[in-house]
Amino acid sequence: METPDTAELCYPQLLNNSCRKPMVSQSDALLSYILLFFMTLLTATLNLLVIISISHFRQLHNPTNVLILSLAVSDFLVGLLLMPVEILLTESCWYLGDHVCVVYYIANFIITSSSVGNMVLISIDRYLAICDPLQYTTKVTLDRTKICVCLCWICSVLYNSLILNHFLTQPDGHNSCYGECVVVLNYITGTVDFVFTFISPVNVIIVLYIRVFVVAVSQARTMRSHIATVTVQRSVKVTAKKSEMKAARTLGIVVVVFLICICPYYSPILIGQDIEESSSSLSIVVWLLYFNSCLNPMIYAFFYPWFRKSIKLIVTLQILQPGSRNARIM
Repeated sequence: METPDTAELCYPQLLNNSCRKPMVSQSDALLSYILLFFMTLLTATLNLLVIISISHFRQLHNPTNVLILSLAVSDFLVGLLLMPVEILLTESCWYLGDHVCVVYYIANFIITSSSVGNMVLISIDRYLAICDPLQYTTKVTLDRTKICVCLCWICSVLYNSLILNHFLTQPDGHNSCYGECVVVLNYITGTVDFVFTFISPVNVIIVLYIRVFVVAVSQARTMRSHIATVTVQRSVKVTAKKSEMKAARTLGIVVVVFLICICPYYSPILIGQDIEESSSSLSIVVWLLYFNSCLNPMIYAFFYPWFRKSIKLIVTLQILQPGSRNARIM
């Protein structure tokens, strides 16, 4: 017969070394499971729709959408891999072993870093499109964008393997009890990661978007002052610029929402604490970061007509028809 103490242990057979489960009412736990499962399913489904849309329809094959596709892949992996594991961790007990612990946190760091890299690439793309429109098509090609995306993911893998080198060799080095999976970045490593994964990319993003905003305002004033003398040929160019600025606005919202969601994650390093990722508690900060992956496709659906149109074609299975790749989406 179990005693009250052993009933709260992750591994009752290990009385001295087992981690303890927090006392949570069954009704609260059930509600949390339902909400988190719904968020996970929605995140994976919406981002999968983005991936299918951009991959399938040829009209969507342009440099900007390649960057959106890369971001959708990282968001999809969040919904497919990271969120389900976090749901399993609501009991604050790790039952999957050290190897899965390593894989989980390596994937966590790589996906987060790649998302930051994608945001930087998106900002650069919008900067060139708005501030240097005449050279944009020659500087930003589909092949170059694909190379940049591949380099972003490769650098993310190499960088995080270096940052988590100690964790890779000793995954249980910071565990205080059996049934726990913890990765800790000390102050020095956390500061390096803070600079390269947060401070530097955020500064680049802010500077580029301030420049985009200034140029967009200047162009809008110029268009209004010369609207009476615009020729037919000139009006086509104006329309193109409006389209680019609309894309900049939409992707700017994506970037701002991402910054809002990621800032709390790095708040401990600002006050001089170690950054600790632990499976022993359900972190609101981590779930806020994950929730961003659910918000991105919602923003696309709200601002991009092509995404809503492609969803309709996918859901109605019209993409299975011959020649559907050449359908007019935009």
